[in-house]
Amino acid sequence: MRATAGRVLGVTGAGLLTLAVCVALGVALGEQPLSLAEAFSDGTTANTIFWSLRLPRVVLAAVVGAALAASGSMLQALLRNPLADPFVLGVSGGAALGATVALALGVSASALGLSGTSLFALVGAVSATALVLAVGRSSREAGTTTTLLAGVIFNAFALAAIIFIKALVAPDKLGEVLFWLAGSLGHESWPALGLTAGIVLPAVAVMAALAPRINLLSLGDDDARSLGVDVERTRLWLLLLASAAVAAAVALSGLVGFVGLLVPHLARLVLGADQRLSLPASACLGAAFLVLADLGARLLFRVFQTEPPVGVITALLGGPVFLVLMVRRLRAG
Repeated sequence: MRATAGRVLGVTGAGLLTLAVCVALGVALGEQPLSLAEAFSDGTTANTIFWSLRLPRVVLAAVVGAALAASGSMLQALLRNPLADPFVLGVSGGAALGATVALALGVSASALGLSGTSLFALVGAVSATALVLAVGRSSREAGTTTTLLAGVIFNAFALAAIIFIKALVAPDKLGEVLFWLAGSLGHESWPALGLTAGIVLPAVAVMAALAPRINLLSLGDDDARSLGVDVERTRLWLLLLASAAVAAAVALSGLVGFVGLLVPHLARLVLGADQRLSLPASACLGAAFLVLADLGARLLFRVFQTEPPVGVITALLGGPVFLVLMVRRLRAG
């Protein structure tokens, strides 16, 4: 037990160190290099850029990456499917539909530090998740299968509704909708970041604390129940935690793909399937990965004089890598 605890601390420490290096690169580099010495000097332009633009964006990338990767790791273990995605519970559909409605209507009101678009996305994600979980629990076979089917169906409905709205909105609004759906990290206010981090970090911490139960659930419901796990209640809590973390993240970032799919897969390849190791490692590496992907998007501004959405960068990086890993795994199997 002590060896296991020491290894967990070692893996988590290594992950946090990697994240710290990536954060330092993210705040120092960008459209223009930033001197950290000047950034901490009051009254300088570098100081304003650091605290108002660069650091909030890097923090947002880290929080969103941690939420997506940790939730993806947990869901892949819970569902015993390495292709499970953190958006599978209808979170993405609800958030996308809410944001699309807000952008189409030109909602400008804000609350809790969130813009109208982010607020509508958060409400949509939470509402969709509540509906999907309610449908799953109403079934006599209240398991993950019914919940997943409800999530898939709701995502399909949301996509149809978004296409309908896109056909009706003006071209300038259509561009905003498409940019949000591609996944992008803006310059959010500190209250908005505090609210999001206040949801994501405790959710990830509780998921990590429940990692031993996730390991047992990955064996199957009957085996987990025979080992003393309250299967239904534990599964419900895990799904709620993952949904809350992802909903808070996508409300600010849009739909950033492949982070919750690729990073947990890489963590399992290195550390194995033990969620006590792979879940905290996935959270740290997911945060680091998205910080670097956002840095890449900002550096591309120097070349193209425009900044691609970070969701495009993660897809371009993650898609080929995941295909290579999947082919190697199939050949090995």
